[in-house]
Amino acid sequence: MISELVVDVQLKEVSIAVLEDKSLVELQKEVRNVSFAVGDVFLGKVKKLMPGLNAAFIDVGYPKDAFLHYLDLGPNFNTQQKFLKQALSSDPKKFPVLSKWPILPETGKEGSIGDMLKPGQEVLVQIAKEPISTKGPRLTSELSFAGRHLVLIPFADRVSISTKIILTEERVRLRQLIQSIKPKNFSVIVRTSAEGKRVAELDQELKTLLKRWDDSIAKLPKAKSPSVILEETGRTVALLRDIFNPSFQHIHVNDPDVYRDVHDYVSLIAPGREDIVQHYKGEIPIFDTFGITKQIKSLFGRTVNHRGGAYLIIEQTEAMHVIDVNSGNRTKGSNEQEQTAMDVNTAAADEIARQLRLRDLGGIIVIDFIDLAEPANRQKLFDHITQAMASDRAKHNILPLSKFGVMQITRQRVRPSMSIDTSESCPTCFGTGTTKQPSILFTDSLEGKIDCLVNKHHLKKFTLHLHPYVAAYVNKGFFPLSWKWRTRFSFQLKVIPDQSLGLLECRFYDSDKNEVDMKKEEKGLNPQQDLKPCEG
Repeated sequence: MISELVVDVQLKEVSIAVLEDKSLVELQKEVRNVSFAVGDVFLGKVKKLMPGLNAAFIDVGYPKDAFLHYLDLGPNFNTQQKFLKQALSSDPKKFPVLSKWPILPETGKEGSIGDMLKPGQEVLVQIAKEPISTKGPRLTSELSFAGRHLVLIPFADRVSISTKIILTEERVRLRQLIQSIKPKNFSVIVRTSAEGKRVAELDQELKTLLKRWDDSIAKLPKAKSPSVILEETGRTVALLRDIFNPSFQHIHVNDPDVYRDVHDYVSLIAPGREDIVQHYKGEIPIFDTFGITKQIKSLFGRTVNHRGGAYLIIEQTEAMHVIDVNSGNRTKGSNEQEQTAMDVNTAAADEIARQLRLRDLGGIIVIDFIDLAEPANRQKLFDHITQAMASDRAKHNILPLSKFGVMQITRQRVRPSMSIDTSESCPTCFGTGTTKQPSILFTDSLEGKIDCLVNKHHLKKFTLHLHPYVAAYVNKGFFPLSWKWRTRFSFQLKVIPDQSLGLLECRFYDSDKNEVDMKKEEKGLNPQQDLKPCEG
């Protein structure tokens, strides 16, 4: 599998696409200069205590107060508070050094927020979840500084090894190695990517993380709450830090400044591989060049096509995301109904795993699969989607299918779910309405209709009427799109320009020049193939 990273930098937004064998599997969008990203550290002030929730609202400068639960204070909160009080002192001679600081006894999990915090108290906090909808950020007082191989956690003193590192010898080696190089009063989590790494590489990263800690606390004497103490690494570099692996072949960036940042980071974490970072200078938008725009248009609508004419309908409610699996124009004879349902469900499971990762859907997800009569098939489907989601870095939990064919999934939500409007201004009425279907997918819909007419309704000769602009596009070139359709489906087709049609309208006529009733033919088609031109 070939992995590529494509970074589209615009004036107000940065879009980052992850491709696996040219297929879009992950898309991140970040508003440039965002002030409340996950990982940012703030000096905040307690605004209000909520004993009923055992939590507090903290002012970190966001319009909505941030939420801090008692359990997110961490077991070493008292040590941190004592350290913070000393660090806020204006006397540089009394500035504390954490490696020499006494660690107080840990607090229990059953305590009360009122015993730990008071209104007006200053606290050092980190963004754990970005603001979502009407909610402010969620905070934690357990600060952490993530690197490629290690995560540094101040105010504790232990070493934890990723459970994905299985070999006992390697776990012992890494634990002893980190214990020998880490300073006192710092915990270190060893990430999976550290497996097999040498002392020099891990020591260098640990020093980099310690410098980030030192640079952060150095700002405290002059800080006034609420204020930012540390901003997380840029989203491009942060994403690269989390997903970079030897399978990456290319990283394409269309901005010179971001290109230099990414180039420097790759040279740091993978010396000798910085040549995979390439500065894109083409005139065509970078997402168009790599076929990403078309994939976004086809994948982020309410309806999503997948193999064999089947499709998904994805809806978001206030409480959860709901996904409905439909067989589309798949045949369902009585003798093969169970196998057809299994085939559609299996293909849908692969696409659902991709969509959850692509849209970064979180919270509760309910999936209505096509009913399966055999318990063994229900178990196979559960095993299949579990395997399909194994590469998802977000924490998730999957429950087996119920007897009604419903599956429940919970998935970690850190950032807002990805939502992209795929409708466009209507070209027929000059923008007073919108088209549900993006124009870039119009020819795909035509191909789906032709497939249905030829293979399901056995029409081998017909005429297609299109708007003159679209007809010219379909017929252009030495091997035009119309020729490819004829070759693929083995039928006779004539494309006729028709000025009376809208840009996204079409009409089919059979060999007797009778118009084919597409409403009747569309009953077995995916709703996304509906070519209704305008809603407005």
